[in-house]
Amino acid sequence: MRITEIREISVPLRSTLRNSVFDFSEMTTSVVAVITDVIRDGKPIIGYSFNSTGRYACGEQMRSRLIPRILEADPELLLDETGNNLDPEKILARMMMREKPGGHTERSVPIGTIEVAVWDAVAKIEDKPLHIVLAERFNDGVVQTKIPCYVGGGWYAPGKGISELQAEIQSRLDEGYTIMKVKVGGAPLSEDLARLDAAIDIIGSASNLAVDANAAWNRDGALLYAKALAPYGLRWMEEPTDPLDYALLEELTGFYEAPIATGENLFSTQDINNLLQFGGLRSDRDIVQIDVPQSYGITQFSRTLKLMQERGWGRHSVFPHGGNQMTLAIVAGFGLGGCEAYPGVFGVFAGFADDAQVDGGMITLSDRPGIGFEGQKELCAVMQSMI
Repeated sequence: MRITEIREISVPLRSTLRNSVFDFSEMTTSVVAVITDVIRDGKPIIGYSFNSTGRYACGEQMRSRLIPRILEADPELLLDETGNNLDPEKILARMMMREKPGGHTERSVPIGTIEVAVWDAVAKIEDKPLHIVLAERFNDGVVQTKIPCYVGGGWYAPGKGISELQAEIQSRLDEGYTIMKVKVGGAPLSEDLARLDAAIDIIGSASNLAVDANAAWNRDGALLYAKALAPYGLRWMEEPTDPLDYALLEELTGFYEAPIATGENLFSTQDINNLLQFGGLRSDRDIVQIDVPQSYGITQFSRTLKLMQERGWGRHSVFPHGGNQMTLAIVAGFGLGGCEAYPGVFGVFAGFADDAQVDGGMITLSDRPGIGFEGQKELCAVMQSMI
């Protein structure tokens, strides 16, 4: 068996949303199809993925060097020990040929996107949902059918005031979610605190509300907001510093008692190692939010988890960034703390299967083979248009 072709297209998100740092009006994403020669029901098995949200399409790196490296390899050298399926670890190593250490973002996103598509193909060849394949390989066979899921929302948007924010939160509660995250740092402190108070009025408890600053603050802003937010006892405060400002992050953990979350803008195992070594994060409460398709993919993520375990961190502390079907499978497969959801935003790329159900803050996994994109009618149409 072999990979016969890998295709990539760039698709615009067409979003008017804004966080505290930038808007998504120009945002694009790469959609990837890994086509194999394994035929089922008269059609080749194809693995799909996209590069999550928040980083632009990266097809040039794929087409110029990563895809050729895979397709030029001896197919037998990319198979697992049975010879009956692809080996994502070998394919990752092939893509990393002749790559200089460091500079992770330039290659970690395109490599991770292709690698996750390979895993979709691997699971489909086994005729199993990806979360079951991952559980068998990386979680001692413990299969989860339901996982915690929270909403990443509360965006800044034209014409969106406090009443609209409250209506958004109420709609998510009605859909079965129990934990909500809202943006801060994109408005004056007094306005953000008013939004926060209004959100708590609807959700009922500050412990069910998180805030996300998207790394907007310098030291003065981070200290100002952290001191103002400290009395609330929020579920977590997300990205209060530049992703690489470990000294400032450590300073905040010195007085901010509630959980802090960060990590979605770190793209390598080495970055996470530095975060845990120098950022002052506390393994008993803080949260790491790696975006798996943007950081070399699932194989490398398993190595990052091993590093975290060696440093005394449990899997319950990992809440990957990206409210999509890929993240859902990864959270369930590895037995992580929870999954993000982006209902109603980012077009076809956000959300889960059309028949997914949330109850009491828990989302039910589907039994579709692979990642399960086939359960998302509109997204699946975009992916299948590549073939």
